[in-house]
Amino acid sequence: MEENDVVIEHPNREKAASKATKSVVLILLLVSVGLMLVVTIGGWDALEGAKPVQIAYILLYLIIAFYVARWNRGVLPVAAALAILLLIFAAVAVPGWYDRDHDGFAQPSINAGVLGLITALIIPVQVLLIAFAMRAFGQAWNVEVERTPAASAA
Repeated sequence: MEENDVVIEHPNREKAASKATKSVVLILLLVSVGLMLVVTIGGWDALEGAKPVQIAYILLYLIIAFYVARWNRGVLPVAAALAILLLIFAAVAVPGWYDRDHDGFAQPSINAGVLGLITALIIPVQVLLIAFAMRAFGQAWNVEVERTPAASAA
């Protein structure tokens, strides 16, 4: 048997649950990026030292989304770990945005109260991302089965 006669299949990628979980993880990553973009652009003047962190998170989430779209299972624990950190950052930042919504504070491009709400929305999105990334990791997308063309046709 020649090496060219072997067909590699990924049976766990064909399951409906795997496809659905992959889609949910992708959507949650992209929703997270969208929320972070709104907070970053809307609060650019008020972010002080958090600008590089925000930009790094946006880029990392986009890179992770690219790899998840290609069925790469290895980035899922990284996505969950980053989601935990972002959840903590968002939980700490929410009161700060609401504090800026009082008299005497310069308002960012988007009202600070709205940015506080958007930052608060990041928290449940990250909780869902952690849960679905770990569920996807457990689905073993990386399992490969070698078959010969004759066995695949049967």
